[in-house]
Amino acid sequence: MIRVLILALTFAFVAAPAFAQTGFVRAGRLVDVVAGRVLTDQLIGYVDGRITSVAPYNPAAATGPVTDWSAFTVLPGLIDMHTHLVGGDQGAHVADPLLTSAAEDVLYGVRNARLTLNAGFTTVRDVGTWRALGDVALRDAINDGRVEGPRMAVAGAYITTPGGGGEITGLAPDVVIPEEMRRGVVTSPADVRLRAAWLFQHHVDFLKLIVTGAVLTVGTEPGQMELTEEEVHAAVQEAAVRHAFVAAHAHGAEGIKAAVRAGVRTIEHGSLIDDEAIAMMRNRPVWLVADIYNGDYIDEVGTRDGWPAETLRKNRETTDAQREGFRRAVAAGVKIAYGTDSGVYPQGQNARQFPYMVRYGMTPMQAIQSATSVAAEAMGWSDRVGAVAPGRFADMIAVEGDPLQNIALLMDVKAVIKSGELVNR
Repeated sequence: MIRVLILALTFAFVAAPAFAQTGFVRAGRLVDVVAGRVLTDQLIGYVDGRITSVAPYNPAAATGPVTDWSAFTVLPGLIDMHTHLVGGDQGAHVADPLLTSAAEDVLYGVRNARLTLNAGFTTVRDVGTWRALGDVALRDAINDGRVEGPRMAVAGAYITTPGGGGEITGLAPDVVIPEEMRRGVVTSPADVRLRAAWLFQHHVDFLKLIVTGAVLTVGTEPGQMELTEEEVHAAVQEAAVRHAFVAAHAHGAEGIKAAVRAGVRTIEHGSLIDDEAIAMMRNRPVWLVADIYNGDYIDEVGTRDGWPAETLRKNRETTDAQREGFRRAVAAGVKIAYGTDSGVYPQGQNARQFPYMVRYGMTPMQAIQSATSVAAEAMGWSDRVGAVAPGRFADMIAVEGDPLQNIALLMDVKAVIKSGELVNR
């Protein structure tokens, strides 16, 4: 009898279904970014953090707790394709990255991740950190639930030439930069393969290449190529073996074209893009990620706080050109994904770029799509994020009013849900 009872209890334990956390959101207005339309009074169902249904509101269909956002416009969680969450914000001194420890940088990252999530960005692609792999640690802590923040895809380090745009420069010649800050320095295609392999062995999601000089790196020029096309191609090949992509920091037109020919997934910045590069991008699976808000911030704050004169000069030379190139790229039909270069400006202000994108040629719906469905496609994450649709994570934000009439409303997100859980703002 006892044996029969034990067997019965064991069978009951095995056969019992796992507990599923079911919930619903009632959306007064829902932006359907895939179809490019707005639906009214919708009920969004989710189970264990994934959306299972989207249908007109029916109280009888709500078989679990309902979050009432009937007074709000609901959008998918936003995506920023160009963030720097680890470390402090951009400062005036070239030696600033050396003034904090690795532990302090990651603790800044914890704060920055929380600010970014609270701003409505539930997914980011983090495109590099001075100390290698700090972003990997932050991503893993978020995924494990130890830290609150957005989903992260991370690059681990910058792949750059010696003294290039991904190096700490402008210091006295006898200052030795720590090796952990030079993990991506390369001098040949063979070097690129070795560094790429090391990064993938340490669990990065994609590679970030510094193909041209940078605005913020002293001693480099944005229009000047630094990596060769062969080196870029070597990185693309290494990434492809691992079903991963390459993001290319490229301001200058020749650097952009070399990166596109080599097969990169995204062009970051694209400040000095020309019509030939635009035509190349339009006809290939490559996205432009242009941080067209930053120029105003750098000019205002950099001038006030005494940033290097070289930085301010390069910023002036690229800001208007980048915005005009962005306008031409939009008109030509280039695929554009939302990316802001967070960390240059204070963290958590990612949505400040939306009005600039509308000002320089996008419709409000296109701007929203650039930070949702288009960004998800560029990341290769369309099965996970980028839309309020069955199968994707239950990542949603609520705003008052109509962002299709006033895109600036996205700068004031009222509530955030990530994986079906309300974020404690």
